[in-house]
Amino acid sequence: MSAQVEPLGTKEIEDRLAELPGWSAEGELLCRRYAFDGHLPAAAMVIHIAQIQEELGHHADLTLGYNRLTVAVNTHSAGGRITHLDFGLAERIEEIAPGHGAR
Repeated sequence: MSAQVEPLGTKEIEDRLAELPGWSAEGELLCRRYAFDGHLPAAAMVIHIAQIQEELGHHADLTLGYNRLTVAVNTHSAGGRITHLDFGLAERIEEIAPGHGAR
């Protein structure tokens, strides 16, 4: 049985966002919008994120446009609130973004 994941407080969310430029809290979602030079780099990043999500067992909503990708995540088991799991995924996404030309 897994331990209960607790939602983060406003101050902790703000502190963690300070370490993740480009990310924001929009309501109960941790969000980031990326831009690319074309569709293939954006689509490739979606696949890479999907691999990370499977590894972590934690999934975001990914919205792919022609040369844009929006990531929005929260933790369903914590009542749809932002938790440390969401920041962990965001940090992993930030690590791979430069390799896909995301900005």
